Amino acid sequence: MAGPAKKRAQTEKQSSGSSDTQQSSRGRDATQRSTPKSIPRLDGNRDPASSRGKPNAVDYSKPTDLKNISEALGIHGWYIARGMAVPSSLPQRPAKLNQFGKETTITLNTFTVHTSLHSVVNQYDVAWGNNTDPTKRVLIKKIWASQAVKTALGEPQNLWVYDGNKLAWSAKQLERDETRITVDLDKEDGRQPRAGNEGKNVHTVFIRHTRKVDFSGLAAFLKGQATWSTECIDTINFLDHVLREEPSRRYTQIKKSFFQRGEQRFDLGGGVEAFKGVFSSLRPVYNGNLERTLSLNVDVANGTFWRAQELNRAVGQVFNCGLPQFQQRYRDAKRDWRKSILRKDLAKFKRVGVTATHNKDKPTQWTIDEFVDKDVNEATFPDPDKPGGKVTVMQYYKQKYNVNCTPGLPVVKMTKKIRGGPVYIPMDFLKIDANQRYNTKLSDTQTSSMIKFAVTLPRERWAAVEHGVRLLDWSNDRYLRHYQIKVNPTPTKVKARVLPVPKLFFGPMSKPTAVSEGDLVQGRWRVDGKKFMGPNTREIGAWGVCVIQGRFAVSKEVTQAFVNNFVKTYEGHGGKFSTKFGKVPFISPGNLADGGELIAKAYNATGNHFNSRPMFMMFIVNDRNVEVYRRIKKSCDCRFGVPSQVVQSKHVQKNQGQYISNVCMKVNAKLGGATSMIKSQVLPKVAPNSAAKPTMIVGADVSHPAPGAGSEEKASFAAIAVSNDTSFTRYWAQCQTNGNRVEMVTTQNIFDHLGDMAKMWMSKVGRGQPPERVLYIRDGVSEGQYAAVIDEEVRDMKECFRKLGAKTCPKFTVVIAGKRHHIRFFPEKGDRNGNPIPGTLVETGCTHPFEFDFYLCAHVAIKGTARPIHYQCILNEGEYEAAELQSFIFEHSFQYIRSTTPVSLHPAVYYAHLAADRSRAHQNDAPVSSGKKEAKAEQQSSTGSTSKSVEVRPLMPMGPALGLKETMWFV
Repeated sequence: MAGPAKKRAQTEKQSSGSSDTQQSSRGRDATQRSTPKSIPRLDGNRDPASSRGKPNAVDYSKPTDLKNISEALGIHGWYIARGMAVPSSLPQRPAKLNQFGKETTITLNTFTVHTSLHSVVNQYDVAWGNNTDPTKRVLIKKIWASQAVKTALGEPQNLWVYDGNKLAWSAKQLERDETRITVDLDKEDGRQPRAGNEGKNVHTVFIRHTRKVDFSGLAAFLKGQATWSTECIDTINFLDHVLREEPSRRYTQIKKSFFQRGEQRFDLGGGVEAFKGVFSSLRPVYNGNLERTLSLNVDVANGTFWRAQELNRAVGQVFNCGLPQFQQRYRDAKRDWRKSILRKDLAKFKRVGVTATHNKDKPTQWTIDEFVDKDVNEATFPDPDKPGGKVTVMQYYKQKYNVNCTPGLPVVKMTKKIRGGPVYIPMDFLKIDANQRYNTKLSDTQTSSMIKFAVTLPRERWAAVEHGVRLLDWSNDRYLRHYQIKVNPTPTKVKARVLPVPKLFFGPMSKPTAVSEGDLVQGRWRVDGKKFMGPNTREIGAWGVCVIQGRFAVSKEVTQAFVNNFVKTYEGHGGKFSTKFGKVPFISPGNLADGGELIAKAYNATGNHFNSRPMFMMFIVNDRNVEVYRRIKKSCDCRFGVPSQVVQSKHVQKNQGQYISNVCMKVNAKLGGATSMIKSQVLPKVAPNSAAKPTMIVGADVSHPAPGAGSEEKASFAAIAVSNDTSFTRYWAQCQTNGNRVEMVTTQNIFDHLGDMAKMWMSKVGRGQPPERVLYIRDGVSEGQYAAVIDEEVRDMKECFRKLGAKTCPKFTVVIAGKRHHIRFFPEKGDRNGNPIPGTLVETGCTHPFEFDFYLCAHVAIKGTARPIHYQCILNEGEYEAAELQSFIFEHSFQYIRSTTPVSLHPAVYYAHLAADRSRAHQNDAPVSSGKKEAKAEQQSSTGSTSKSVEVRPLMPMGPALGLKETMWFV
């Protein structure tokens, strides 16, 4: 039904409550693992009432309670939290810090936290009556802020802290162990309930005392006198929530970030805007004075939000069209609404909070559910003034409010129902509320604008951090004062090391040319005038160039000039061309209207011209159209199995040597060559026997569909990269779908793809034997998933080697590479932009008190402030020394095969990234009759949880003709 409703709890909506923490491991494919150990996704439901009577209502081994865990507990803390036995194999923090390289001073964006460890704090369990949906955050927040609750809890004299879920804390203990509070929200708002709704807005809160927070356990842990315990974790949680309580009341809160309401906006287009906030997170650390303490990480937060404006305008901006054009698109889409692209694109407005403005005296607030295939003349509901009658939305608004609605636009269905029926409101009278997070993936244009907005140099970023510290205003925080917590406003300074750079050589192998140490220290060197260390093992014979026609297409003369320069440059780098066919390619035009046949025509024309199967294809495209790119790669990789290179027409037009050299590096790698090779200056000193141990490097990454419409049905991709030589310069990589939002690489993918590459390694590198050591570098997992990497992925990898006949299983060293963190380095002496020198290693000030982790900035930031990589070693059967592992990772960043700079991540992980991204082009979109993969992945909505089986098709296999998957096809 259309019409006014009860006012929503508050205008400002928040994307998540104050208790949001890292998500635990996703659900796994039940058909893949016989004994899955991953903790499933949080489901947003409270524990059943049967948990009452327990000494502590929080049971961290339950997925429903894992949301109470703060970040930065380390793998040990997560094992304890889940009630699991802690493996004795967990690597501990090395006794000595790395002494190689030069010492440097780094300021970190962390601040020491001091607590009064003798304070008495009471912890309570919060539960709700049957009339209350605990997943509705805004409702829960309104109930908790009600006068009835405040009076019962003795506020404001007694300051309570509530996590928005099921935990609350107070310095004062209530008289009764269990307190029941009844809240009538209609009465609180001073209004009469609608007829028939009496008592439906009455809620009951149950508050039960569970225990006193034990600060002595945290103190003993930080002193190394005790290990993690659930009580210690609860204490960390309490402190984390206290530090966020006052900012959450003053600013818009999104997880651990806070956004000032009056902050200047930056328009990203498409109805979206960005503005800066402050991120704040508590963690135990090994500080710069080599003490174990608590620290607060403060950083800039860049948020994307819906613009507060009329819904009609927002829709016009999203679709970049006026009202008449949108009406036409709507008419066209109504022919098959359920499958229409318009309906899919409009789904990005789902759960956006809006205010209805048709009643000027009493604006009401709603949440969008969906746009429907009915306009104001077609959508009807029961007439409230004529029992049994029906009325259209157009008629109702004219009769009730004397306003005219615009026909030809979809009406908006709201999440809330009235008298059991749907609520329809015309687009004309809806306005998007302020400060609502935009969760959908940004477009290319929006992403470009966001980068310009978010990227700042270190000096500017540090100024923003200081601004954030002023916003947090710790000295005037009444909650910190009440609970005797102090934050030192002086940032942490640590002694770091700048690791020695390796020696880097270009070819030929018989007479290598070294890059100057000065260039390596600066993090950039030139490739012109140098020969590749390994030229292409597959000589270029029959090859073709396809010029895509259309706007910005290059002429035949320009194409020929580029091809000549390419051949000359590649030969100058040592590239080999077959004398049988000469060096001249077959140049043909391509028409996008031909679709996938564009590639087939170019391929076949090239083959016919040379009377031989083409072994390399180049395509000149007119812009960065990802669909065109993926179409080319899909055909070349899967249909024809031929290496391919895509270049843009604007670069072909310029015909610059540096660009062509960069293209040559990629082509050389795809045809069996290698760009350069490093020689370590540190490893022979630290681990002289290391080179003699046959070692395989494995990198893995799982990428998920971007959030937004339809992502719950799309595939995740698991990519595995494996080194295929003793110098770790070249890698194989394979990729496959991995269910829907399943984080751990499935057993089947490990057996199929790691097994295939491990078999090739044993044949071509190991002389029939498995490696003695495997260094497994895993990207993209949170702390809560570390245990699953060991218990599932490493277990399956070891089983994989056993299946290949390995008598002795390789010793695994597992390192997690993390980018999603807020630690930044601000060196006293950095590069010209103020960023750290490549090789800057930080082992204190922001690292875990007891576990083996470190932060390494291996690269030069081209723009903005460099983001170091957080490496944590969670298994070390290979017995890598700390300095050995740190130098190994840093030095290998210099031999990334398609770059003349060190890269931020170890190349094995980078290659897995590239393979995962490329594999999106290999999706099998056409219906298949067999070979389907199904992954039972738990799907979580914003209001609760549902579990369903999501069918995910396997990728198209790569063409076997030229053995493409044995090359570096992904670079």
